[in-house]
Order: sequence, then C-alpha cells, then structure tokens
Amino acid sequence: MTTEDLAALVRARAGDAPVRLGLVLGSGLGHLAGMVEGVAIPYADLPGLPQAGVSGHDPQLVVGMLEGQRVAVFGGRAHYYEQGDAAAMRPALELLRALGADSVILTNAAGSLRADLPPGGIMLLADHINFSGRNPLIGEAGDARFVPMTGAYDPALRAALRAAAAATGEALPEGVYAWFSGPSFETPAEIRAARILGADAVGMSTVPEVILARFLGLRVAALSAITNMGAGLSDEAISHHHTKAMAPLGAARLERVLRAFLRALPPV
Repeated sequence: MTTEDLAALVRARAGDAPVRLGLVLGSGLGHLAGMVEGVAIPYADLPGLPQAGVSGHDPQLVVGMLEGQRVAVFGGRAHYYEQGDAAAMRPALELLRALGADSVILTNAAGSLRADLPPGGIMLLADHINFSGRNPLIGEAGDARFVPMTGAYDPALRAALRAAAAATGEALPEGVYAWFSGPSFETPAEIRAARILGADAVGMSTVPEVILARFLGLRVAALSAITNMGAGLSDEAISHHHTKAMAPLGAARLERVLRAFLRALPPV
C-alpha cells in the first residue's frame, strides 16, 4: 500500500481536513493521545506502520483536535533495537507529511546526565549525538540522502515551546540527547563517555526520526521526559518497569507545555 493509499484510508475515517502537526509518543507517554478529540486508528489497520513491540506504547494513530489545532498523534513508535531497522518509522512520517503536516514533535523517555535535571523533569532537545552510528538513510539513493543536520531541531519551534513552558510556569531546560541503540541500558563507562562528549540525556529512540523527518522536509522539535539518572550517577535500579513508572511524572508537564504551545500557534 502506498503512502497516498494510507492517507486516503485515514481521511476516510478521520476526515479530509489537513493535519497541522504530528506528535510521536515515547515509552510511558501513550496516554497523551487521550488529549485528542478525534478518531483512533490501530496501526494494525494501517499496512506498513510499525507494530510497536514495547510495553508502554499504544500502537494507534489518533487524528483530531487539540487546543484548536488538528493533529496526528502516533501512540507508539518502533525502535531500532526491535528489528535492527533504523528506518522503521519512515512510513509513519511519510504518512504524516501526506496528511498535510509540516512539523513533528517527538517525545521520549530519557536518562539524565545532569544533577540539575532530575527524574520527573522535562528537557527540550537542542541537538543530538548519534552514539549508535546507525542511520535510517543508509541505502537511500541520490544526493538528497546527504541531509544537513545543523539546526535540525527547529529554532522557531524551540522558541515557541520555551515560551509555552514559561507561560505555564514549567522549567524547560535545553540539552543534547545521545542515542544509544539499546535494548540494554548504558554502562557507567558509557555514561561517563557521553558526558565527556557533551550529552545531557541518553535514550534509545528519536534520533532516527529526526534524521528521517529532516529528509522528508518536516520541521522538528523534541522533548524528553526524564525517568532516571544515567547508570552510575545514582543508586536507583534502572529498568524498563522503572521507566514506565516514572514517565507519567514528566508526561503531566509535557502535556501542559504542549497544550500551551498549541494554543499559541497562529491560525492557519
């Protein structure tokens, strides 16, 4: 099924009005899809979309209205570590563009490398380090694959999110996110190396989607919900169960910021 076929399927269920922007939800953040007044379509009904195989993700696309804006919310993502495919989210992002969106906001659960960024907080991504070395454009033909990544995290979107956070009284520090392939968590030595390289948080997602989104011409912003300190930086036991348990603390803050951000967007 082509991207246009998928888009036609979504329009048949959710209406023809174009989508303003997309939102991809990370581990433990799937309930944010419940903010949207609209139609939920299981990924299983959308051939080619990844069947998220990680607990804490809700594999469905929700299209509808949130704070006066028409949005498409992807309730789960596929990760590189599931099938070894860095481009697993490409069909979803191509569908988002076909639905009319020009921007995507990515969210994730992440581990902090900064004492002033504790669990329960949120971070706005200013840049990233592709620690894994994997790239979703490997094998892509033509010169378009040489995507410039300077300013990949759109300055205007970041400024709007910072303003939204200020309006709601939420702290929203910016930082650099380092992508490790997973699924094992990082070692203390890897965390020390990431800090030396300039990372402020670590995680197992997002970076491939940023690269793909920029390749597809979508503007990008990304937010982390901090669920733990990196290995060796605290006495807490790091696990996926812990990530899912802690993510809702940051999710509540993300929701306030995202709602304020959407309210402030100028009408189309």
